[in-house]
Amino acid sequence: MNDDRLEHPLHQYIRPGAFVTAACPGCGNGIIAGAVLRAIQNLGLSMDDFVFVSGIGCSAWIPSPYFHADMLHTTHGRPLAFATGIKFGLPEKHVVVISGDGDLVAIGGNHFIQSARRNLPVLCILVNNFIYGMTGGQVGPTTPTGYRTTTTPYGNPEPNFDIPRLAEGAGASFVARWTIYHVRQLTRTLQKALQKDGFRLVEVITQCPTHVGRRAALGSAVKMLELFRESSVPVSRAQKMSPEELEGKIVVGEMVDKEGYPLMAEYGRMGKKASG
Repeated sequence: MNDDRLEHPLHQYIRPGAFVTAACPGCGNGIIAGAVLRAIQNLGLSMDDFVFVSGIGCSAWIPSPYFHADMLHTTHGRPLAFATGIKFGLPEKHVVVISGDGDLVAIGGNHFIQSARRNLPVLCILVNNFIYGMTGGQVGPTTPTGYRTTTTPYGNPEPNFDIPRLAEGAGASFVARWTIYHVRQLTRTLQKALQKDGFRLVEVITQCPTHVGRRAALGSAVKMLELFRESSVPVSRAQKMSPEELEGKIVVGEMVDKEGYPLMAEYGRMGKKASG
């Protein structure tokens, strides 16, 4: 290993020796990891202030085992359930869930909806690569209609989730979406989200050249980044566009920013009643 890497300004946030990634060439997970760590660094926070939680899948490898912090690498679809227990047990900690679309809105979909409904005070970074990447490229609830996958060789016949709208409808207090092409905007949004309370959902659209790029004929990682750039529409402009004009577009930006249900305060008041 080249020792010069230890002088990287983010080295204090990475476990010693954890410089070899398990991600495929062209995967966007490294860019997302960098955005998360830069947001923490820019705010002057310590990794001792955090607990990271992930489930099963490619995206779960972003914090685990690379981040030099406390973390749980949990069962498939259950990171938000574990995060709930951590937040109630350690309310002073920043609890951050980083996991994939299949993990959080497929098998873990009910946990996702209920966490947003309750306004659970955690930051949920949902990494959406449109597919089950780790297990062979199967279709998932975020796979766009028409995309070819391992299990839909003639194209996906089903509509896909609009995750920000799902989170907003369920009650999340902060909702945003960026692609990894928008890494600076993503970093700024993560900084903002880390300073807020309630359930914060930041969806990050990323490429999977191994499965989506190849099977859906979208090309290499670079081609997919170009696609993200060309098809992204800021939320302010999207609000003035018709559904037909938005077909095939990716709406990006901060979509919801409000005060949500004060879950922890309400549980605190209930505890006082019970003990009084």
